[in-house]
Amino acid sequence: MRSLLLSFVLLCSMAVSAQQKDVWVGTWAAAAEFTGPGDMPARPLTDRSLREVVHVSLGGDQLKLRLSNEFSRQPVEIKSVFIADALDSCDIDVKKARYLSFSGKKNVTIGAGECVVSDVCAYPLRPLQRLAVTINYGMTPENATSHRGSRTTSYIIDGVAKPKTSFAKGERVDHWYSIAAIDVLSKGQPCVAVLGNSITDGRGSTTNLQNRWPDVMSESLYAAGHSFGVLNLGIGGNCVVRGGLSEPALKRFDRDILGQNGVLDLIIFEGINDLGGTRGNSEQMAKELIEAYQVFIKKAHDRGLKVYMATITPFGKSFYSQGFFREAARQTVNEWIRTNKEADGFIDFDQLMRDPEHPGQLREDLQEDWLHPNAKGYKVMGDFAAEQFLKLKNSK
Repeated sequence: MRSLLLSFVLLCSMAVSAQQKDVWVGTWAAAAEFTGPGDMPARPLTDRSLREVVHVSLGGDQLKLRLSNEFSRQPVEIKSVFIADALDSCDIDVKKARYLSFSGKKNVTIGAGECVVSDVCAYPLRPLQRLAVTINYGMTPENATSHRGSRTTSYIIDGVAKPKTSFAKGERVDHWYSIAAIDVLSKGQPCVAVLGNSITDGRGSTTNLQNRWPDVMSESLYAAGHSFGVLNLGIGGNCVVRGGLSEPALKRFDRDILGQNGVLDLIIFEGINDLGGTRGNSEQMAKELIEAYQVFIKKAHDRGLKVYMATITPFGKSFYSQGFFREAARQTVNEWIRTNKEADGFIDFDQLMRDPEHPGQLREDLQEDWLHPNAKGYKVMGDFAAEQFLKLKNSK
């Protein structure tokens, strides 16, 4: 009997130990894109230094940075990379600056179509803080790999920057280049990824205030005592099935969602551009959207992820509102999202954001251009998403 008791205690101890095992979890990510001439800096990044600012979700004592050259046709040479707490504008906390290494070296060359991950860096990253990443480039591709809709200003100067170097007089662009993800070593804190378009990417939010709805969701979860990684994989103008800007979600899903570390939950909030682009084939597009959602759900479930669908918000009075039965197709898709048994739940952004008197339109006080929410609208969405997400998690 004593031996059985000891065995039971040992098994329980092993189970607790397994639950507390350190794992790499995403604290920030951005979907990589091909960079056309209109989104490149005024002059090439070759032999220049770039400072970029990101808003993380989880904190941690150790981190890794992923750099991407996946959409470039030539290699990119990086002389060095250092990180530091971001202060106002382009300034950093110099005392906290830390250089990253790649296989033990400060420099790294990323081949065309490839990405690299830094060595582990000891760094006291706080939850929800702003982190500056400074990259010193050598030779760079004609077209960088970027995320165009950063809603955050990046700073570029000539030459090699050091932690005390000022970027105050540098070129300013609202794009991220090369950076793709930051992971922290975590004791099993969960992570949720969001697949979306410009409404998730933050069109209509306030540049440099980090008030997209996933940012607000992360802050709201933390304020409620829940530490989650929240990864924004939205792309402006993106479609699910075909067309739109950058690779459609059907093509980028494996890389942008399944390729993230530590993701346990997925929110899918995309499809408005597919419907808005229809020209008389709205019913067929609704069918194809639902079929694509089913592909995503199966792939995610096969990886052990929970999937929560979000209803498509109204677009009445926007440039998408012109005929072609688009509103009927939106209703068809939303009805499937609300009633299907394949996903693990839904978040009803449509009901939240629509005008009660004109349900095909956004509430006027929450909209930017009748398609995208404004900063107030994103605040409402983020708080609601956090509340509904916790309810869904607790109901299982």
